[in-house]
Amino acid sequence: MNHLNSPPSYPGLSLLIMMGLLITVTPVWAVPMVNDPKGFHEIAWGTSLTARQDLETIHSGTHVTEYRPKTNRSTFAGAEMTSILYVSVDDQFARVTIRYEGEQVHKQVLNFLEAQFGSLQRVPGQMARGLNQQYTWRGPDTEINVTYQAGTERGYLFIDSRTLAPRFNDYMTDSAE
Repeated sequence: MNHLNSPPSYPGLSLLIMMGLLITVTPVWAVPMVNDPKGFHEIAWGTSLTARQDLETIHSGTHVTEYRPKTNRSTFAGAEMTSILYVSVDDQFARVTIRYEGEQVHKQVLNFLEAQFGSLQRVPGQMARGLNQQYTWRGPDTEINVTYQAGTERGYLFIDSRTLAPRFNDYMTDSAE
């Protein structure tokens, strides 16, 4: 039955507005970055990765392409990482995803990031202990996010271009196809 006096319902619109607000809100727990790297390992954000001889393509989609170093060893912060992926959106370098394992490696990664980009102690509310730890450094061009799961001793590090990484959301589908 159609009620003529009822306003139209747009549940998808409400969800879209809420997600937009969450994306645009700057978390108060982000450490202001001291030295913005403007990329990763001297590769500037926005650079095309297709012609690099030191990287190989592992997944190529219409808009997003993932690369990994051709060498078998993946190191960061002086420690062995499980994997390092370079990700481009529309042929522009936009993100690095690093996975690692072990509490000692996690401490080494945090020490390196604090030495390079700023101390975590000056930000109240940063989650430094517990089963799931999260840390964020934010610079004008780069954002670094670390998540560490103490129960499994697995860490995830995302180094993003602040201008290009949001474009990944443009290419996500609304379904789980």
